[in-house]
Amino acid sequence: MKNQLVENGIIPSVNYHLWKTCNYQCKFCFGSFNDIKQNNLKQVEAENLLDKLVDFGFEKITFSGGEPTLCPFLPKLLEIAKKGGMTTMIVTNGSKLDFDWLQSNSEFLDWIALSVDSVNNKTNSFSGRYSGKRVFDELQYLTLIETIKHFGYKLKINTVVSRFNFLEDMNEFINKVNPDRWKIMQALPIKGQNDNQDFKISLEDFNDFLKRHQKNQIVSENNYEMKGSYVMIDPIGRFFNNSTGKHIYSSPIHKVGVRQAMNEINYCFKKFINRNGLYDWK
Repeated sequence: MKNQLVENGIIPSVNYHLWKTCNYQCKFCFGSFNDIKQNNLKQVEAENLLDKLVDFGFEKITFSGGEPTLCPFLPKLLEIAKKGGMTTMIVTNGSKLDFDWLQSNSEFLDWIALSVDSVNNKTNSFSGRYSGKRVFDELQYLTLIETIKHFGYKLKINTVVSRFNFLEDMNEFINKVNPDRWKIMQALPIKGQNDNQDFKISLEDFNDFLKRHQKNQIVSENNYEMKGSYVMIDPIGRFFNNSTGKHIYSSPIHKVGVRQAMNEINYCFKKFINRNGLYDWK
């Protein structure tokens, strides 16, 4: 089935939120999974899930959370996915990435998507993007990104625009780091995930942020474009969709298989294409 998914109108990339736990407290997070009691699958269950995703023919997998680098068996999942022919990516706040981690995972991990909404300490403190008393400043981001590039990873920057940072200018920082891809997303309210919605901004404010950064090559997603255009798996191995403004879950993949579970969830292939979800990720 590999290389036939797009021809059949099936989204060829999957986002696996394998780890519910996070060491940050981002107020706008739409993947808190407060509605799920179990934190994650056991390692053997997660490995079996990866085998099923490989067999189905997904071409790219993004491991996210929570914070995926808190998962002790993430390296094994990366190995399974990469050996199965998938391009591999993680979305991370960067707090657990150091020289040793980046060195030891370079064989099976292709992309690192680093979540950077601001390089202003006060902004990150207000938004909850911190661990304990530790807030990344610009120098720490730059030092980490230098190490990421040293090991040959492709770099993606993910920026969520909310009321905490919508007036800021990130052009200078982005010019310094020169990522392979910069995705700018409007903070997305999802019922049951981030019900304290004081982070919301209007579409007009979001578009103003985009205009301020239009000299850089960006990929942007507003709330409409994000909903229903991602194939996503929750921490306990179910596909889920957010197109109705809340999470709707499929049957467990290990019980019904990938195809049937996907058929229970209505993903929009057209929206995936329109938001530039299909790109040269290899």
